[in-house]
Amino acid sequence: MAQLVVRQLEATIVQKLRNRAAEAGVSMEEEHRRILRAALSGSQKTRSFKEHLLSIPIGKDAIFERRRTVKRRKLEL
Repeated sequence: MAQLVVRQLEATIVQKLRNRAAEAGVSMEEEHRRILRAALSGSQKTRSFKEHLLSIPIGKDAIFERRRTVKRRKLEL
């Protein structure tokens, strides 16, 4: 098997890799292999639009608040 040496990585990237490996219960080297395989294999699972929407956290978001500037009239039938 071939070997790959990656130099000049930012400390924050190395720490994120270390944390991600620890969460998965594998070595940093194994996690690095997994990331490379997933990125280059082309077999990444794509989420559907519905899955994407369902992943959005539920909460109040001021950006999407609806502000009424004009009062509505009641329709009389």
